Amino acid sequence: MPAAKFEIIRKCKICGEEFLAKTIDSWYCSKRCSRIAWKRKDDERKRNLKLDEIVKSIPKKQDYIKVTEAYALFGISRDTLYRLIHKGTISHINLGTKQIRVSKEELMKLYPLRRKALDKPKTVAKIYRMEEKDCYTIGEVSKKNKLDNSTVYLHIRKYSIPTRQIGNYVYVPKKEIDNLYKGMKI
Repeated sequence: MPAAKFEIIRKCKICGEEFLAKTIDSWYCSKRCSRIAWKRKDDERKRNLKLDEIVKSIPKKQDYIKVTEAYALFGISRDTLYRLIHKGTISHINLGTKQIRVSKEELMKLYPLRRKALDKPKTVAKIYRMEEKDCYTIGEVSKKNKLDNSTVYLHIRKYSIPTRQIGNYVYVPKKEIDNLYKGMKI
């Protein structure tokens, strides 16, 4: 594979060090940082699945819930719940050792429900201004970033950047291209 004609300097999302990105998709400086990021994401996914299972097991008509159930339902830490109990902000029932129940209704007034991990965020359609003054031509992009036209077309397809053809020219939004090639040294 031929070497790229450009350099992209990025800051690693894990360790914070600057590094030379080999591709536009590179966000981590090393394989170690990449593994750490994957592990964090996987652990978060597993934790959210476990919390979702706890939420499903809570009866709908139950007025007082366990502290762990409140954590799963609202995403509030145990320390915060005990602090609220100690201050008297929420009512509670003590059924014995390690058997405190808190009012679900009072918690609903104070906190929103935890966003479910399984719910994917809705994608919002972007609105682009495709006027000639708000766009680059493919030739301008390739000249500005010292890339081949084929490389620019490849990136446009890969990142689903909209195009508009007027006559012999293909236009792409300046904002998207600038974001794509941000941090690139020529």
